[in-house]
Amino acid sequence: MTCGPLHLIDLDQPLPGQRRFISCWARVAGPLTYVVDPGPPGTADFLVSALRDRGLARLDLILLTHVHLDHGGCTARLLDTWPEAKVVCHPAGRPHLLDPTKLWAGSRQVLGAKAEVYGQPRPVPPGALADEALAAARGVEVIPTPGHAPHHVAVRDGDDLFVGEAAGTFSDLGQGPQAEACYLRPATPPRFRPEVAQASLDRLLALDPLPLRLRFAHHGWFGGDVRGLLLAARGQIDLWLEACRQALAAQRGLPHTEPGSEDELFSAIADLARRADPYFARGQALPADIREREREFTRQSLRGMLGYLLAAEAEGVSAVVDFPRP
Repeated sequence: MTCGPLHLIDLDQPLPGQRRFISCWARVAGPLTYVVDPGPPGTADFLVSALRDRGLARLDLILLTHVHLDHGGCTARLLDTWPEAKVVCHPAGRPHLLDPTKLWAGSRQVLGAKAEVYGQPRPVPPGALADEALAAARGVEVIPTPGHAPHHVAVRDGDDLFVGEAAGTFSDLGQGPQAEACYLRPATPPRFRPEVAQASLDRLLALDPLPLRLRFAHHGWFGGDVRGLLLAARGQIDLWLEACRQALAAQRGLPHTEPGSEDELFSAIADLARRADPYFARGQALPADIREREREFTRQSLRGMLGYLLAAEAEGVSAVVDFPRP
């Protein structure tokens, strides 16, 4: 069921490079109104004002691709304004909405000062939570897409597919949503399992008919060759894992007894990935502050991939690890 116009609301943060980064999607008119990923608590007042300015009077659903702070942290604040709305997310994410204590502690540990800027989430009332059957009854399909997080889902409304971070981070590089020469980067934080993430992308690729538009959480939308871009996101995982393997092998072969620095390792992997991956290589065209933001988030993705390789090696009979554990 496609209802009324679809709006992209940029939730820019007062952090270096965090502009045109967090996308909140909203349908504000028609028989079904909803918000997908309302973002962090710190931009709640801005989001409520932006939704009202766009004509939202009644909010039926708050759809969360996952409950990370920059996606679902604002949920309780939206319910203050539209208490009739129902919140749909993966069952494993619901306890963190009801009691965000662990989510907040983990966010502070991983994000540091960024978490304070995003803001502390408030508990969501239990009566506001609904299961996926409610969304399905209103014509919205919720599709399990673990990978970026175990509780990650994608959401389909007709020809629009809200992919969250299942296909990574996207930019049209200012060329418009039909441009094929876009930027794409995997979003693979620690505790990453590539086979799970790729199975999720396979699940999206198997949708019939395939949606015409991909709506990203980070950032914007793509209306070109959707199948080609999903295949590219799937292939990036293999390309980047191979870059990690090559960089680790090269570092281990150096004639010294001390491990190389994390900076050296990440730089070597990123260089290899750019040579193999044209979507990532196009990130050199991003503005300087956004390039720096992407450098930081790329490291987070690489930590996930390196952690996976370390765990796989630890379970095998390969050589002792002599590089710094991320």
